[in-house]
Amino acid sequence: MARGSEVWTGLQQPSGCQQRRGTTASCLEFLLAPLTGAVSDCLGRRPTMLLSLTGLVMSYAVWATSRSFAAFLASRVIGGISKGNVSLSTAIIADLSSPSARSRGMAVIGVAFSLGFTLGPMLGASLPSETVPWLALLFAVSNLLFMFCFLPETLLPEKRAPSITPGFRAAADLLSPLALLRFSAVTHSQDTPAGDRLWSLRRLGLVYFLYLFLFSGLEYTLSFLAHQRFQFSSLQQGKMFFSIGLSMAAVQGAYARRISPGGEITAVKRAILLLVPAFLLIGWGLTLPVLGLGLLLYSFAAAVVVPCLSSVVADYGSAGQKGTIMGTLRSLGALARAVGPMVAASVYWLAGARVCFTVCSGLFLLPFLLLRKLRPPARTLKAE
Repeated sequence: MARGSEVWTGLQQPSGCQQRRGTTASCLEFLLAPLTGAVSDCLGRRPTMLLSLTGLVMSYAVWATSRSFAAFLASRVIGGISKGNVSLSTAIIADLSSPSARSRGMAVIGVAFSLGFTLGPMLGASLPSETVPWLALLFAVSNLLFMFCFLPETLLPEKRAPSITPGFRAAADLLSPLALLRFSAVTHSQDTPAGDRLWSLRRLGLVYFLYLFLFSGLEYTLSFLAHQRFQFSSLQQGKMFFSIGLSMAAVQGAYARRISPGGEITAVKRAILLLVPAFLLIGWGLTLPVLGLGLLLYSFAAAVVVPCLSSVVADYGSAGQKGTIMGTLRSLGALARAVGPMVAASVYWLAGARVCFTVCSGLFLLPFLLLRKLRPPARTLKAE
């Protein structure tokens, strides 16, 4: 729904402004998501979630009342600091003792993202620009009230980390992508995963980062290609993303949430392989049917990879480490989404759409190869 500074300028902002605004929020999420997870490991999921949602309410309130670009950027900063609610949602699902319940929960989060991805842009495009931030504020307040009334505490006191201190001591590691890939915040805790499990966790983190780095970059340049090659208007692009979101929600509801525990890695490998022909069709297709086929494959893969990887990662670590682990994973994703669009956009405008989409589609083989010998962690099935 975000239409940024159009609210106070009345003008359509160039894509570069949109990229900088998105990068600001992603960079802040990259820095703070693991800390939010560490706080929730000690204080509990419910109070940390409510605090995060309160920050989002403040962010939208500042946006709704902003009369300058500086005030609008301040709202984005507050929003970026408060975006730990997403990693907290995955940590709450990770607290579930049943692997099948965790898999379904991660798929439901994916469906929620797809619906938001579908409805948000359409609402933002159809409403007056002055109305958009106030509607976003209404949704944020409603979300906060709903969570306050109905969200239970999923991390029992006896399973919590004894102190927040280890998480904050690891704060310097958050500035290092290498430390994030090594899950250093987890290794600094008292209950470090065993050697093989830690190696697998780091491998999954690298796969997650590479996938989102490539995917977010090509997703960002998709708007350029649709306008440049097919002369899509803003409304037509909105319809295109609406169709993508509907396809993703359908796949997640009908397929992703039904993937049996232990089958997630196989499903991820198949989905990543589909992205190779998907982006080749998008990058080289000159007709709408070819573009549509590429987008269909793209939607299927996008609906599967992140929920399944999140479900597998949720099996690692003790109960008191889930928030830190999922926060670190979310931080890696935020870093990928901050850097990926800038790199892909640079390649797109310097070398052209075909080179950009061809090279990136080939690079999707890297996360696929990293997953080839990876096996899901041993699980202890429990009744939920």
